[in-house]
Amino acid sequence: MTTNAALLVMDYQPGILARLADPDPLVERMQGAIATARAAGATIAFVRVALTDDEVAAVPDTNKSFSAAKRGGAGMPAGDAATQVDPRLAPQDGDIVVRKRRVGAFSTTDLHDQLQARGVDTLVLAGVSTSGCVLSTARDAADKDYRLYVLADGCADPDAEVHDVLLRKVLPRQADVVTIAELEGVLSP
Repeated sequence: MTTNAALLVMDYQPGILARLADPDPLVERMQGAIATARAAGATIAFVRVALTDDEVAAVPDTNKSFSAAKRGGAGMPAGDAATQVDPRLAPQDGDIVVRKRRVGAFSTTDLHDQLQARGVDTLVLAGVSTSGCVLSTARDAADKDYRLYVLADGCADPDAEVHDVLLRKVLPRQADVVTIAELEGVLSP
């Protein structure tokens, strides 16, 4: 069993899952992926996005994604149930859980340091959305020299066409795109 791999479960939180037409099958598939990764001895890392009031106030107008929430008064309050990891995927003792303040998993967290401390050199990415956290994290992780896999059926995007193009044409430039059914083989030595 491998211990140098981590499954990154990104933005699987009620407020983001609600943007999908039918998130339940996706969550069910991720339950299976998490179980497979645990059985293989991989690290499980949950990444969620949420901002405190001060963090929202500090977002510059130049940040198109996050300043829109600021202007609309919406935002993603750090303590709100909508910004927590979906309870159906409940983190367990020993899992990594980080709160980010931007799209990618690394820029505003200590995730890279935590993964390095565990000797992780391989990442398996899953997240909502493919055009957001998955793409941003894949690019940053590639620059950090991780071996990368993307779970095609563990990712979703509100725009099905964008999701498809990213999985078929963009992400394969830096990651192997696999399915959850193939995950056990990816994690086996």
